[in-house]
Amino acid sequence: MAEVIKMPKMSDTMEEGVIASWLKKVGDEVKSGDILAEVETDKATMELESYDDGVLLHIGVEEKSAVPVDGVIAIIGEKGEKIDDLLASLSGSSAPAAKEETPAAAPAPAAAAEKIDTSGINAQVIKMPKMSDTMTEGVIASWIKNVGDDVKSGDILAEVETDKATMELESYDDGVLLYRAVEAGNGVPVDGVIAIIGEKGADFETLLKAEAANAEAPAQEEKKETAPAPAAAPKAAAPAPAVQAAPAANSNGRVIASPLAKSLAKEKGYDISLIPGTGDGGRIIKRDVEAFVPSAVPAAGGVAATGAFGVESYEDVPASQMRKAIAKGVTASQFGAPHFYLTMEIDMDKTIEARASINELAPVKISFNDIIIKAVAAALRKHPDVNTYWISETNSIRKNNHISVGVAMATEEGLVVPVVKFADTKTLAQISAEVKDFGAKAKAKKIQLDEMQGNTFTVSNLGMFGIEQFTSIINAPESCILAVGGIKQTPVVKNGEIVPGNVMKITLTCDHRTVDGAVGSAFLQTLKGFIEDPVRILI
Repeated sequence: MAEVIKMPKMSDTMEEGVIASWLKKVGDEVKSGDILAEVETDKATMELESYDDGVLLHIGVEEKSAVPVDGVIAIIGEKGEKIDDLLASLSGSSAPAAKEETPAAAPAPAAAAEKIDTSGINAQVIKMPKMSDTMTEGVIASWIKNVGDDVKSGDILAEVETDKATMELESYDDGVLLYRAVEAGNGVPVDGVIAIIGEKGADFETLLKAEAANAEAPAQEEKKETAPAPAAAPKAAAPAPAVQAAPAANSNGRVIASPLAKSLAKEKGYDISLIPGTGDGGRIIKRDVEAFVPSAVPAAGGVAATGAFGVESYEDVPASQMRKAIAKGVTASQFGAPHFYLTMEIDMDKTIEARASINELAPVKISFNDIIIKAVAAALRKHPDVNTYWISETNSIRKNNHISVGVAMATEEGLVVPVVKFADTKTLAQISAEVKDFGAKAKAKKIQLDEMQGNTFTVSNLGMFGIEQFTSIINAPESCILAVGGIKQTPVVKNGEIVPGNVMKITLTCDHRTVDGAVGSAFLQTLKGFIEDPVRILI
């Protein structure tokens, strides 16, 4: 019986896939486990595996062409089998039932019909927790525990890369790690199975079947109300791609690469073992070979190749979970909130003198940014209309009674915003110590989720990089964000005379839905007074 292969949903955001290359052609024999094609998704290039034995009878799409999820890709069946009627039904119906006569390849198809008894199994299923309010999936950055290891409550099982930071996944159960559902570098959706912990020898496979049945039941109910879903999609489902390139070799030194990648590397004369792989588990795929620049690869005879001049080249680097979240967040904020900008110059002469005097007595070194954070908190107390959120779901304005200032910090992977909570109640020394601690944690990727929540206003300072002036995108749902430039010595007019002075420019980005120009301007005037005369914020 011919099997229709359809485009599987290989990521949670995937809407279509592009056939990067066919590894099988019509007439080729296919065995279960063979790679039919390489598919470019919205996240990576992945291999489409066959779960059927037979002959490739039909290819429904050419290379470099896009196919929507559930679109027909190919047909596999017996040699010489007639598929004209099947092709006609596929082209004439939006919801063909060609595969309903054969059992689906989803785990435990009978499980959806009856409840699996797990009451006697002394084991717990560990699922991916929702570690941030915007998190939809997490990537297992590294496993700390291996299968067979003893686990106690409080032990760290793995490090998980979320959309905001790399965080530790803690166990709340005692037992033995019986099963790991995903390898390091791969993604798991929120509530997806990560591992199983229990008594040694516990029947964890029955637990897995029960989880599969629970996941299948809502899908079966949905199928009754809508057109039948294709059985090929779950059969071809692949794990989410790794977010970091890894050496594509196993413990035996064997290079892990797709057949197409090996062929292409041989054609180009590349040593495939030197090419970093970005496919599943560090597997080298076609894209890696095409993007590889052998500028530092030793050439024949031991002479290092320097690369040809005038040759265009590039490298596609998969985005980290944090970078994806930043892209999604700033895009939504920039185009969802009507931004406007207010810029003001600050006379920093007194501030420089005050900082020097404060640091003679302070237990920690006070930075200009610490003074700005304290001044912002004091100004927000006087201008509560700026200390607000726009709540899109209800089209309402939330006035925050607490003042917590987010401090934008750059890391290798992207921007994090730890929060100085209740900043208006803290001393300069307390703010300084807290910000320094955040900086060390950000560098080590150890910032916790609760340290990045609750901000009502954000400060972004690029002055240390020599930036004189810039604008920032609002950190939704906040109403405003302050962009702080560097201090520049420049001629200024004081008492009718031109004298040397120190000037700093600040720009307030405002959401016009909550803050009008007059409100933002009044806030900046108050902030200017506090920064120019820091003694006023110490009272």
